[in-house]
Amino acid sequence: MLRKLILLAAAVSFPALLAAQDIPNSHASDTAKAMVKAHRATHFRGEAVGLDNRPVTPATPAVPAKRATPAVPSTGGGPATPAKPATPATPAVPASPSKKPTSPGNSTSHRP
Repeated sequence: MLRKLILLAAAVSFPALLAAQDIPNSHASDTAKAMVKAHRATHFRGEAVGLDNRPVTPATPAVPAKRATPAVPSTGGGPATPAKPATPATPAVPASPSKKPTSPGNSTSHRP
């Protein structure tokens, strides 16, 4: 008797399961499909999005100043070497600080 009930349940539910296999969002409007397509083009699955998850920019080292070189007059009929101006020093730029918490489990700024 139990076997007959299981076969009857399978015979009734199998066509319903096949009918439920539809293309996701096939009923969505063209505008919604375009918005989803644009969103998927800019974000990857599993990628954190927001100002707190920006990449950390590396630090750039300082470049020392270079002295000016004086002009050298021509000797022996060769061309004269022009003077070169001094280049100022470039200061070092520190790396941007990471916005990630030191311990992600103890964050108090999340919403329920």
